[in-house]
Amino acid sequence: MSNTSLSPLPSADRPDVTARLRDALLGASFTADGLLELLGAPAYAALSRSETVPALRATRGDTPLELLVRLFLLQQPVPHARVADVLPVDACLESGWLVRAGDDEVAATVDVRPYGGPGGEDWFIVSDLGCAVGGAGGIGDRAEGVVLGVGGASMTLAGLTVRTPVSAALDLGTGSGIQALHAARHATRVTATDLNPRALHITALTLALSGAPAAELREGSLYEPIEDDETYDLIVSNPPFVISPGARLTYRDGGMGGDDLCRSLVQQTGERLNEGGFAHFLANWQHVEGEDWTDRLRSWVPRGCDAWIVQREVQDVTQYAELWLRDAGDHRADAAEYQARYDAWLDEFETRKVKAVGFGWITLRRTGSAEPSITTEEWPHPIEQPLGETVRAHFDRVDYLRAHDDAALLEAHFTLAGEVVQEQVGLPGAEDPEHVVLRQNRGMRRATRVDTVGAGFAGVCDGTMSAGRILDAIAQLVGEDPVALRDRTPAQIRLLVEQGFLEPA
Repeated sequence: MSNTSLSPLPSADRPDVTARLRDALLGASFTADGLLELLGAPAYAALSRSETVPALRATRGDTPLELLVRLFLLQQPVPHARVADVLPVDACLESGWLVRAGDDEVAATVDVRPYGGPGGEDWFIVSDLGCAVGGAGGIGDRAEGVVLGVGGASMTLAGLTVRTPVSAALDLGTGSGIQALHAARHATRVTATDLNPRALHITALTLALSGAPAAELREGSLYEPIEDDETYDLIVSNPPFVISPGARLTYRDGGMGGDDLCRSLVQQTGERLNEGGFAHFLANWQHVEGEDWTDRLRSWVPRGCDAWIVQREVQDVTQYAELWLRDAGDHRADAAEYQARYDAWLDEFETRKVKAVGFGWITLRRTGSAEPSITTEEWPHPIEQPLGETVRAHFDRVDYLRAHDDAALLEAHFTLAGEVVQEQVGLPGAEDPEHVVLRQNRGMRRATRVDTVGAGFAGVCDGTMSAGRILDAIAQLVGEDPVALRDRTPAQIRLLVEQGFLEPA
């Protein structure tokens, strides 16, 4: 399907109309909170699953908010006379936000989804028709240049990004502009790029309708639009990471073989980051026969960067192919065509000896250390979003541990991190537990098994005594040689610090 099937977009050069439209939307409580109150939790949640029937049932009245939900979120024509009481309808028609539908109705030309910013801001994410509700949820047929709204991946990336004030931020593959919108809160200058010029236009609309500063918009793939001497304090990207046989859909298919797009993106980032700068990516990667996925990912990390790579999910090649065939609506196509496309995916994986595909996030931080740290882990368990502060703290701990050998750790003072609980597991009535687990209730929500010395050590860490003195006291209490205890415990202390259970005082 070609771009000719896509609707003309509203003008991005009419800030007066956009400001009036924003004021009208806010005046009618067309916000994230207003939607939740109007629709109720079940219907609101159904929208994220691309199910609109509950929301349609909840908006059968004639209030301004119900009218706007049907118009901009559910793409239903509404009476011209009625909408004229709510919106600057003539200006919206003239600038392209609305079009006439029949003799006495108007329809929206784009999806507009209310979105609550992290500081309580009322934002609006613009996207192509049928693509705001549910994000990449497989709504209908997809035109090649379609621009999606907010999906789970977008919100995951926004949540794990470190949000410290920076001078310059770069959003690679901006899409509907949600990452640029978040970056505008804490970056003096935001640059947004995309291979799809339609996405850049929609990003401009998203920023303007949300009342955010404009970004510098550049057309091109990956780092192509960026000058050789340009560097940034923050780089974020939710790239077209789908590993597919071809590049049918711009918003998801990278057009390179296998996971080469994600690899190239990560490898080219090191020279674009300022010292101490962060880069955050969502990515897919291949699990190849005879190769450890962690070795594959470690080879992507550019020189001079610390990295934290988290694999959140793994799918075998059949699950993966079915997921993205459904995303494109291919499961609704002719059975023979569907089978042919399914075969093409499996042929591609077989040629590359791919047995599964991993999904997760990659965070880089530019470091001046001679020995960068690379952490790879599989973590399919629930986490607490937003995770940005947890990510920043991880790299702070990397710096701390890199600067402290075992002797320095024993001289240091620590405190137990907040909301850590201890669980003891053993047979009922047993004098001692079989093992002790420390569990976090924040951030990554990790759990780690410790011995009785480790549990006792963590329990008394309040910053008043050095680690060595605490171990000496424990040695006396349990009748163990204090020198031997000092020799064997730093590795456990280092692990508890690395995973965020203990914090340097």
